[in-house]
Amino acid sequence: MYCQYLLASQINYTLTNLADHCEEMSHDAINRYLRGDRVTGSALWQSVRDEIEATPNGYVVFDDTVVDKNFSHRIELVRSQYSGNAHGVIKGIGIVNCVYVNPETGKFWVIDFRLYDPEGDGKSKLDHVQEMLTNLVHHKCLPFAAVLMDTWYATMKLMRYIESLNCCYYCPLKSNRLVDDSGGEQAYRHVDSLNWSPQELENGKIIKIKGFPKMHKVKLFRVVVSSCRTDFVVTNDLSQNSTSGTQKVCGWRWKIEQFHREAKQLTGLEKCQCRKARIQRNHIACAFLVWARLAQIARKTGKTLYRIKHGLLYDYLCQQLKNPSIPMRFA
Repeated sequence: MYCQYLLASQINYTLTNLADHCEEMSHDAINRYLRGDRVTGSALWQSVRDEIEATPNGYVVFDDTVVDKNFSHRIELVRSQYSGNAHGVIKGIGIVNCVYVNPETGKFWVIDFRLYDPEGDGKSKLDHVQEMLTNLVHHKCLPFAAVLMDTWYATMKLMRYIESLNCCYYCPLKSNRLVDDSGGEQAYRHVDSLNWSPQELENGKIIKIKGFPKMHKVKLFRVVVSSCRTDFVVTNDLSQNSTSGTQKVCGWRWKIEQFHREAKQLTGLEKCQCRKARIQRNHIACAFLVWARLAQIARKTGKTLYRIKHGLLYDYLCQQLKNPSIPMRFA
């Protein structure tokens, strides 16, 4: 019932509003249910596993988002953290997500997530990514060509772990990351200060990142995203020899940003006002289940998630135009 409520409601996602529209359950009963239930990432996987169109050319994308709770004071799990959406530090609940992308069809599925709660479980965001990737490789067994990540996850520990799984990765480096493209003949330099020949601009160059083992090499590409932004993307796929090909691969990473935007705007992801951590956890999991259901319908109908969600008001509007509950009056 709670998932159906999140799917149907357009603006108000509070438990009080649900109780007002549900004769069978009171506010306290709904609260007790959400405190006692336990909805996790496995429920999300079970709901999408049969829908996934797996391919060896697929991509696994990791990124995090912050559920904005900037005006909360007593909600558990809330902590100050950087939000890319807000471009600053806000109070919120961090979620690390995993998306599977089929580049042949352009379709994607959210297959796992973890809540960032270092005080509760002692795990960093990197730990969550490693845990989800391990589960993906050894239990979900989905085929994929590469792991796509943001600069936050471009650490030696995670990159080496991906290599230990015999997997490829693509991730941008921060502009001040120290690298060497001279084969040890010169000192390390910031990646954004490297010199590039025309051939290197087109085909990339082999570099060593400071802190990695002596003989460990990766390939670096200078990818111009826009007139005011340039990414320096590294991959352990040394056979990649095209900057445009690298840019195309990295472009699939934005599917997870699409998911974050749609989940926040269509499922009430940020709207739960309950204080208890378990209710917040269940609310987030249910919101992701609702997004998965909307995405399933969108794939079958060819409509956008926004049209499907807002289309629920179509019949109501038609009825009100024909027989309004509150007729308009003029003096």
